[in-house]
Amino acid sequence: MSDFFQNGAITTLHALGNREAADLQEEIGFYAKTRPVALVLPCLYSELKGTALPRIVEKLSTVSYLESIVVSLGVAEAEEFSHAKEYFSRLPQKTRVIWNDGPRIAAIKRELEGANLALGEAGKGLAAWFAYGYIVAASRARVIALHDCDIETYEPVLLHRLVYPLVNPAMHYQFAKGYYARVTDRLHGRVTRIFVTPLIRALKELVKGCGFLEYLDSFRYPLAGEFAMTTSLARVNKTPGDWGLEVGTLAEVYRNASSNGVCQVDLEIYYEHKHQEPSIGEPSRGLMRMCREVALALFTALSLEGVVLDEPFFNTLRALYLRKAQEHISRYADLAMINGLGYDLHREDMLAEAFADQLQEAGDSFAVSSLGTPHIPEWNRVIAAVPGVLDALKAAVEEDNS
Repeated sequence: MSDFFQNGAITTLHALGNREAADLQEEIGFYAKTRPVALVLPCLYSELKGTALPRIVEKLSTVSYLESIVVSLGVAEAEEFSHAKEYFSRLPQKTRVIWNDGPRIAAIKRELEGANLALGEAGKGLAAWFAYGYIVAASRARVIALHDCDIETYEPVLLHRLVYPLVNPAMHYQFAKGYYARVTDRLHGRVTRIFVTPLIRALKELVKGCGFLEYLDSFRYPLAGEFAMTTSLARVNKTPGDWGLEVGTLAEVYRNASSNGVCQVDLEIYYEHKHQEPSIGEPSRGLMRMCREVALALFTALSLEGVVLDEPFFNTLRALYLRKAQEHISRYADLAMINGLGYDLHREDMLAEAFADQLQEAGDSFAVSSLGTPHIPEWNRVIAAVPGVLDALKAAVEEDNS
C-alpha cells in the first residue's frame, strides 16, 4: 500500500488507486503526438541469452506510443551485432541498434578524442551517451526514457508511469526518476539501503545546509536505473561513465534543471533483476566496485558544489557512515521481522564494514588526486567542438542498421 506523503526537495508521484495500464497508455498516446517518446535500452550482447530480455521485448511490442527504441549494444562482435539486429527486429516500433564496438562508432570516437574530448572507457554511461546523441540527431523525440535490460518482472506500466510526468502538458517536469519495491521473501537493494542512504545522511551531518545533499536524500531509490528526461536536458548533461551513472546523473540534473522540474515516480511493479555478488575482499568486482565508484561520483559532485574534501574529512566520514549504516541495519531488521521476511543481520553488518573500507579507499584516492568519476562531455560542447558529429553519428547508426 502506498502513501501520499511529500518530503524533501522534489515532488513524489505515488501509485494510488487502481488505474488500468491500458487507460494510462491511451492517454500517453494522445500526448505523445506532440511530445514523442524515445526509449533507450543499454544492453550487453550477453543479455540476449538471458531470461529477462525476451520478456521485455515481448512487453514493449504492446507499447503503441513509442516513436522509437534505441538499443545501445556493448561487447559484441560482428556476428553478434547481426544477431542483435535480427533479435530486436520483432519490435513493431522504429528500432535502431547502436554497435558501440563497430568500426563506424570507433571512427567517431577517434575523431572526438582527437578534438580533446575524453570519452573514457566503454560501459553503460558511454552506451547511454551515444544513444542520447543519436536521438538528438534524429530530431524527432522530445522525451527520452531509459531502463535496464535485466528486469525479470518487467511490465509496460513501468514505462507508462516513468514518461507520464514529461509528456503530460499540464505538468512541467524535465526529469523523472523511477522507484519501486525491492522485496521478495527478503529485502534487496543492499547498496541503496546500507550504503548510499546512510552515506548521504552522514554527509549531511558533516556538511550542514548543503542543498545538493538535501536534494539527493529526497530520492527513495537514488540508484534506480530507470529515468526519463527531456531531449533538451540530455543535450546539456554530462554523463558519468561507470557505476556512478545514476548518482552522477542526479548531480547533473541538480545543476541543469530547476527543483520543481524534477520528480520521482512510483513505477508500480515489484522489481527483480540479476543481483550483483557482494565480492567481499575483491574490490574490483561486484558490490565493492559499485560502492567505490558511487562514492567517487558523490565526492565529485560535492567538490563541484564547493565542499572541501580532505583526508581528515574522509577519516571522520568513514566512522560516521558506519554508525549510520548500523542504525539503518537495525531498522531494516525490525522491518523484516514485522513482515515475516528473511533477514541476515550478521551478513548485513559484514557488508556495511566492507562498504566502509571501500568508502575509505575512495576517499583516500580522491584526497590524493582530487580525481573522481570521469564525465563524458555534454552534447552541446561536443557539437561546438566537432560541428558535424551529429550527422556523422546518425549516418553511422543508419548504415550499420541498413
